[in-house]
Amino acid sequence: MSERSQQQTGRTAAHDAVHDSAFLRACRREPVPHTPVWFMRQAGRSLPEYRKVREGIPMLESCMRPELVTEITLQPVRRHNVDAAIFFSDIVVPLKAIGVDLDIKPGVGPVVAEPIRTRADLERLRPLGPDDVPYVTEAIGMLTAELGATPLIGFAGAPFTLASYLIEGGPSRTYENTKAMMYGAPELWAELVDRLAGITAAFLDVQIKAGASAVQLFDSWAGALAPAEYRKYVMPASAKVFDAVAHHGVPRIHFGVGTGELLGLMSQAGADVVGVDWRVPLDEAARRVGPGKALQGNLDPAVLFAPREAVEAKTREVLEAARGLEGHVFNLGHGVMPAMDPDALTRLVAYVHEQTAH
Repeated sequence: MSERSQQQTGRTAAHDAVHDSAFLRACRREPVPHTPVWFMRQAGRSLPEYRKVREGIPMLESCMRPELVTEITLQPVRRHNVDAAIFFSDIVVPLKAIGVDLDIKPGVGPVVAEPIRTRADLERLRPLGPDDVPYVTEAIGMLTAELGATPLIGFAGAPFTLASYLIEGGPSRTYENTKAMMYGAPELWAELVDRLAGITAAFLDVQIKAGASAVQLFDSWAGALAPAEYRKYVMPASAKVFDAVAHHGVPRIHFGVGTGELLGLMSQAGADVVGVDWRVPLDEAARRVGPGKALQGNLDPAVLFAPREAVEAKTREVLEAARGLEGHVFNLGHGVMPAMDPDALTRLVAYVHEQTAH
């Protein structure tokens, strides 16, 4: 066999192993050897090895260094034995890549120098192309070579959450400027989120083409909306993103915080897997989401600060509520917190695997 044939055979074998992984099987609602586990923000501040490699490097710069992205993405896979890696990046990376003047300030989050408030401001949001994010393509190529049979999840911020950052100029608790545009200038709002949907879809497309096996759309702030508002002002843009990447055939996950009242609509937007925070039990979430979807979640992250027996008891509650689901990916109901003990996460992965092994 020629060297090229051997390489192709190796690539095919790796692809088949990823395709048959517990994580992707659960996303497709197929039988699994055990419930797969991964954690939002698993690559990050709770890991001493992460803090060491990030030392002195600003967040956005660290997202643009392929070797660093690869190392950070791999760290929790090595340490915790999770069933999937999630690409280390940030939801504002595509905005930075098209020239939006923003920075991620420690202890604050993304801060936009000139918030978008008028039609003229929209012109700053040009389409995103693969050449804008070459470091993403390079890092994912390096990662898929290292990950072997472990799938890689790509991700992006949803149009509503990105719009909120752009309009408010940074994090917000009340979203007054965002909602003022939504209600008071609905045509401008629709144009803004439609542009963001195009940018988001292009960012996910780059990740999938580079080798991501699944993608997650984070609508972190959608819980600030009532269902009627979500349906009218947000759902069309999110649906546009999901539709744009549907032809790739990779599982599409949709997650937001405080979205218990929106689960059915978030499902209708086009996700294959609906992420659930800790406020709604998974059996009730399944009723709201409807048939034909897998669920992801949903242990309260704060439980991990409790003693081991309490963590295991609450984990069993989640697994019991998930018993009748068509597909279940175990996750926290939100991201890993910086002060969390990494060993608690490692034990949690092992416990879920042990409890659900067939």
